Amino acid sequence: MKSNFSRRAMLDKMCVGFGGLAFNSILANPSFSSQDNDFPNLKPRAKRIIFLFMHGGPSHVDLFDYKPALKSNHGKTLPFPERKVQFAARGNIFAPPWSFRQVGQSGHWMSDLWQHLPEVADDLCMLNSLCETNVSHGGACMKLHTGDEALLRPSLGSWVSYGLGSENENLPSFVTICPTSLHGGVNNFGSAFLPARHQGVALGTPGYPNAPASEAKFHYMNNPSVGKSEQQLQIDLLRKLHQANQVTNDQLETRIKSFELAFKMQMSAPEAIDLSKESESTRNLYGMDGSETDNFARQCILARRLAERGVRFIQVSHANSLPFNNEQWDQHSHLEKGHSINVRQIDKPITGLIKDLKARGLLDDTLVLWGGEFGRTPTAQKGNNEVGRDHHPDGFTMWMAGGGVRAGLTYGATDEFGYHAVKDRMTIHDLHATILYMMGINHTELNYHHNGRDFRLTDVYGNVAHKIIA
Repeated sequence: MKSNFSRRAMLDKMCVGFGGLAFNSILANPSFSSQDNDFPNLKPRAKRIIFLFMHGGPSHVDLFDYKPALKSNHGKTLPFPERKVQFAARGNIFAPPWSFRQVGQSGHWMSDLWQHLPEVADDLCMLNSLCETNVSHGGACMKLHTGDEALLRPSLGSWVSYGLGSENENLPSFVTICPTSLHGGVNNFGSAFLPARHQGVALGTPGYPNAPASEAKFHYMNNPSVGKSEQQLQIDLLRKLHQANQVTNDQLETRIKSFELAFKMQMSAPEAIDLSKESESTRNLYGMDGSETDNFARQCILARRLAERGVRFIQVSHANSLPFNNEQWDQHSHLEKGHSINVRQIDKPITGLIKDLKARGLLDDTLVLWGGEFGRTPTAQKGNNEVGRDHHPDGFTMWMAGGGVRAGLTYGATDEFGYHAVKDRMTIHDLHATILYMMGINHTELNYHHNGRDFRLTDVYGNVAHKIIA
């Protein structure tokens, strides 16, 4: 006797039973790989990415991009016109409050703020010519994460997941640790029109110190009212009903796959994020010691643990961290105090991450990317008693390590004031094209057909920066 209980009705009923298993953020499914995509892959330099996102806009001229002209011209006006579109009123040239020195055999310039990062200077590839993001946080964050500053597009991590899938069937292919909820929010790790299984899965929530990394977990993964054996029976029944119907339905297929992944994660995810198993020496290496480095140290250790378990793209966000003004790296005022706190929080954990990846043999095929959505002006912001700097998208610094990049290289340059990128300019589309190339993907071939046309991360732009590749 044929039942009138349709697959859709069955799914709706059983969603209640699954509870948290149905949560949308568990749609990232590693069992889907790129094997059925019709683009040719290149030889990959890296297997995975760890993106250390500094939300708010770190000041390149105070951290990495040494410009003696700022000191010799302190208090004077710039000798050329400023950009017409500005976020805030700008004043005269302002010299960094810190001294700079060259570090490592590579001779990378770093300000005195960095006390630990010089230890791994020769593993870094410094990119001093990033440019062409939006002048506001929202547009710039969207451009950095998705390649478009206004329209809803898949995130970088989603494109990587779509192109390569995951190396672990029991964990998502894209995880974002303590993601920021501002300036694009979930769209910065969303899949947009790509299949939902490629969106980023949040581990923890934003808002430190109110939601510290020590409490980070995958939400809605367990359903205490239904045991694991019953969950397995439900998944098996859904799968049989779906197959018996013999009608392709991508939405139902994706939802069933999400249940399957969530079920598998109940066994593998708790172990993956259990930091109690880390040795005392590892904790000390990262700065996981209860001090101001503890929160970001935990995020970096989680990133390493996920990387070594086959997660393809891991993002770690440093945001909402300042106890006195909650401005991330966005120092329109209190630059000296704000950047001092921020660097102290991340310096040892990031250095520990690179050392740890290297010691475990993971750095060679793990691409580490550090940076924010833009830099900061070489001029002071007008009207503030405590000096700060405005947003600056015309030339700023990011850096890479591992994953086949030329360690110790300084790539590109800004002008003598750190204003315009003038040598080997690297737009965000160029950055994305280069990242995909390092992962073995030709950015012009990674397309997805949607609404009658093909889309790609770099749109019709993007040039690979071959000079930075080893």
